[in-house]
Amino acid sequence: MCLRGVHSLRPGYIVQIYSDRLFLTVQSLVTQHHTIYPRIPPQGIYFEALAERAFHLSGVPSAHIAQTARNSPGHDIIVGEERISLKTETGRGTKSGRIAITKLCTTEREPWEARVLVDRTIDHLSRYDRMFMLRAIWSDSVVHYQLVDIPLDLLRLIQQADLSQVGRRQGRRSLGGDVSKDDEVVFHVHYDGSDGKCQIRNLLLEQCDLLREWDQRL
Repeated sequence: MCLRGVHSLRPGYIVQIYSDRLFLTVQSLVTQHHTIYPRIPPQGIYFEALAERAFHLSGVPSAHIAQTARNSPGHDIIVGEERISLKTETGRGTKSGRIAITKLCTTEREPWEARVLVDRTIDHLSRYDRMFMLRAIWSDSVVHYQLVDIPLDLLRLIQQADLSQVGRRQGRRSLGGDVSKDDEVVFHVHYDGSDGKCQIRNLLLEQCDLLREWDQRL
């Protein structure tokens, strides 16, 4: 049995956040989803509902799971006392070894300055304890699924990024920069000047925890 993510609520009582049973349950529910939507992976509120159901079915007491309000700026679901952000990457352009987070958070307010944007991102990351992602890599007849835990400490390396203006947009310019760890670029952070979103691009999968992967035939 996998023991990732063990969390103690009180002496003598343990909630196991991540387990092999959870991963198998997610896989089973994704398969059931495809019986209704053969070529559409679960995403958005559908993945939120699926994940919540998976935690219930995998044995975590229901009293310790509570979904937060839709479009909450923080975590999406609470398991025990763990605040979890749920993400999906399921488009046709998904790459097997590089992760994209199209909306880590939104930083629309002024001033549009590098230090301010980074500080708001770090504040956003403090609102949850884990990031749990479902990814879909497409081929002609198979979707290769991955369940990934993205370390928040890795994302906090944004604080070290040297942001500069990118693109040719008129008005508020986008900002972006590479983020390195041990002299290796591990992802690129992009602050979109048009909609205020903080995006993560080309995050190396090898820097994250690949929890489970499987093939879903279409």
